[in-house]
Amino acid sequence: MAAVTQTATPSMWADEELAEVRGTLQSEIDELNADIHRHESEIASGDVTQGAGDDQADAGAKTYEREREIALTLNARDLVAQNERAIARIDAGTYGVCESCHKPIGKERLQAFPRATLCVKCKQKEERR
Repeated sequence: MAAVTQTATPSMWADEELAEVRGTLQSEIDELNADIHRHESEIASGDVTQGAGDDQADAGAKTYEREREIALTLNARDLVAQNERAIARIDAGTYGVCESCHKPIGKERLQAFPRATLCVKCKQKEERR
């Protein structure tokens, strides 16, 4: 009787599960890229001369909104990079392996946070530093 081999990462993810995670990550990338485009358009539309004649409160509010749009754009870009990195790990067969201790990351952790690169123990160590 021949042994059945299963192609899964060390965390024992089935191919179908990995495909679903990959699809979820890609969908999130698409949504984030749309958000980035929208935020960049809003930033670009805030013409410098548009605020001419505004009082200090109006100028301050416009500056706050512009900074907020920039922060949202930077955050979205960071999430896109994390998602792309997770997809690369899926493609490389290393998804679910802690980048610090090289032990499996708990499946529950990855289901809650699919971009995780560290197991809970290593993440806690990192946060204490």
